Amino acid sequence: MATESVDAVVVGAGPNGLVAANALADAGWEVLVLEANDVVGGAVRSAEVTAPGFTTDLFSAFYPLAEASPVIRGLDLPAYGLTWVQAPTVLAHTLDDGYAAVLRRRVEDTAAALEADAPGDGEAWTAMVEQWMRVRDPLLDALFTPFPPIRPGARLLRRLGTTQALDLARLAVTPVRRLADERFRGIGPKLLLTGNALHTDIPPDGAGSGIFGWLLCMLGQDVGFPVPQGGSGELAGALAARIRSHGGDIRTGARVTGIEVRGDRACGVRLADGTRVTARRAVLADVSAPTLYRDLVGLGKLPGSLARQLDRFQWDDATIKVDWALREPIPWRAGDSPTGPAGAGTVHLGVDDTGFVDFAADLSAKRTPRRPFLLLGQMTTADPSRSPAGTESAWAYTHVPVGSLGDRESVAAHVERMHEAVERCAPGFRDRILATHVQSPADLQDRDANLVGGAINAGTSGLHQQLVFRPVLGLGRPETPVEGLYLASAAAHPGGGVHGACGWNAARAALGGGGPVRRRLLRTTWGRLLPDE
Repeated sequence: MATESVDAVVVGAGPNGLVAANALADAGWEVLVLEANDVVGGAVRSAEVTAPGFTTDLFSAFYPLAEASPVIRGLDLPAYGLTWVQAPTVLAHTLDDGYAAVLRRRVEDTAAALEADAPGDGEAWTAMVEQWMRVRDPLLDALFTPFPPIRPGARLLRRLGTTQALDLARLAVTPVRRLADERFRGIGPKLLLTGNALHTDIPPDGAGSGIFGWLLCMLGQDVGFPVPQGGSGELAGALAARIRSHGGDIRTGARVTGIEVRGDRACGVRLADGTRVTARRAVLADVSAPTLYRDLVGLGKLPGSLARQLDRFQWDDATIKVDWALREPIPWRAGDSPTGPAGAGTVHLGVDDTGFVDFAADLSAKRTPRRPFLLLGQMTTADPSRSPAGTESAWAYTHVPVGSLGDRESVAAHVERMHEAVERCAPGFRDRILATHVQSPADLQDRDANLVGGAINAGTSGLHQQLVFRPVLGLGRPETPVEGLYLASAAAHPGGGVHGACGWNAARAALGGGGPVRRRLLRTTWGRLLPDE
């Protein structure tokens, strides 16, 4: 049986695992990344799956969080082949009657269009962006820092003062519909805020949905919704190239089946082919929380309280995604202006302001929505290299209840609903389809084991499973009850999105060796006492 030894093993080559490996390699550690799939990237991958010459992002596609993340920006990925490009317009929400609310690249242009719809809304939008710019840097640092974010939080408080800090705290727990009603009169800002909030699984009347809608709108207004030129796989490729340039190793087709624990310490991993890799310093796991604790470690080696809390772990809603090769761009009812949906990289559609509530209610009641809310990507519009000139590589996804669409007939029926939604906003859309590729919730999991049941956020974004509650009751940190083992996936705080913070925080914790933080974690959370040093 083959055995080898390195300083650290990273299980999983998703974006968080790759960021973690970069951080450890930068510190001079001997790092080995083990990935079960044949290519790196996790949910950041692209391929030709519809028609020759059409590049499709298989999972995630637009990366405002990556562009704004101090973690990703600090890695200088353009030096390793990454080029960011953007569509002429950031985002649009179009309705069946042809109306479109548009988030444009310049604040003045977005505000002017909103003002034309409802006097006062342009000024209110500008004020919201100004609020964002005041808090931007310390807020992002706080979001991407292990909880509690003491230093970034102090900076944020100093910058805002008590009254404005309380206003921001209220925004963080305000439902997005309430937020929109408080600040705007017209439908345009409400569509933009609510549509962005529904990138998560929090309903529009749910506490905490406002902060997500606000954050994505403000990031779109600030950095846009950029995409990697050539496909999302180029982002993963740049991360991997950087690891190798710093002496790290990446092995694909290497499925880890267990994490070896001796004396409460992680000491290595077992692979499906029988290979054992010893980790002299740490094991970092870019896998889902249930997979790490139940399958790779085993509940018998963990505190009983953890097993009970895992029983309460909640996945986010499932996802179905349809990819298209189109012979021509989508014929939007709103027209072909580059300042409307025709020029937008991301388009929201399928529901109006009240339709958001109906859609969320269906998901909450475990009903497959009859009128789905769609997030649609026009990838050639954002990056002309994605398909032949004059064509469009596009996709759309929508959420469905966990466990639904369990057979081909139900999948086909929902794909038809998705086609109908696009056709209502763009008559003649079907006639432009050259090829279609469908990824059901089960297909998504087959391609990436972390997308359990088609859940793309590694667990609900609801407040009951965020911050100190993510993935279970704890301190919102990457440390685990096993010494030398760190959770480096989106299951850890701050959660989903391609920002790299989960992997970076895990690497920082590993480099620090846990120390007093880990001992306090084990005492207060898991009921396991360690001797003081």
